[in-house]
Amino acid sequence: MSDTPDDHPRPKSHGRLSIQASARPRDLMAGMPQVRGAYQARVITLFPEAFPGTLGLSLTGKALDMGLWRLDAIALRPFGEGRHRNVDDTPAGGGAGMVLRADVVDRALDAAMEGAPDDRARWPVVYLSPRGQPFDQAMARRFAACEGITLLCGRFEGVDQRVLDARAIEEVSLGDFVLTGGEIAAQALLDAIVRLIPGVLGNAASTEEESFSDGLLEHPQFTRPQLWEGREIPSVLTGGNHAEVTKWRRAEAEKLTEARRADLWAAHQARMAAKPPGRGR
Repeated sequence: MSDTPDDHPRPKSHGRLSIQASARPRDLMAGMPQVRGAYQARVITLFPEAFPGTLGLSLTGKALDMGLWRLDAIALRPFGEGRHRNVDDTPAGGGAGMVLRADVVDRALDAAMEGAPDDRARWPVVYLSPRGQPFDQAMARRFAACEGITLLCGRFEGVDQRVLDARAIEEVSLGDFVLTGGEIAAQALLDAIVRLIPGVLGNAASTEEESFSDGLLEHPQFTRPQLWEGREIPSVLTGGNHAEVTKWRRAEAEKLTEARRADLWAAHQARMAAKPPGRGR
């Protein structure tokens, strides 16, 4: 996929902004408000038209329009080899499928990291891979605390291991399943990160009360009508006693976590056992 000639209409994404294929990180926020120090996300992909996708909608899209974060989609194809800009080749040792070439990915990373710090603690470089470390809320908070992030979207059978090792790329997985490419995973990861950026949600308390914020699943939620098809909102939630509401929500969160996520429940029990008596129990 090459850049669209200037004399042809450029395809638009389904998000708020038009994302165009580029061999260099490009400011997609041109003409939009700029917030100094705004979080930057750079995505290397064979399908730049997939962005912003759902990230251009709702609160993340509004935050993008406001300049609270920035998104650059870097097309991998222009960095390919030869007249046809080949980006992949057959697996060494044989086997099905194709593998993204190390030299091609390396050139794309050089462009994607232009102006970004080398310190991975300040700017992580992540390859979306089913064999990576499981993505969780703690990882989302770690990434959100950085200045920006570069995401590499894989395709086919993956990426040549040599470039992953040479560039100290962190492999991250959304779960024990396989997608046709990393674009959907990248959007999910960025959604989890962007909503933690100050000012995006508008209510910081909401990120503190939701699932995984304290290692537990979130408690059940209710709203009007008070009575629906014979089912009532639990009376404790409408009684006005905030201490009792907090107690009920905590108990429900623990009950759900124990029933549905044995791994989270075991970790929660270990944390509670490690706390000094009388503190947070």
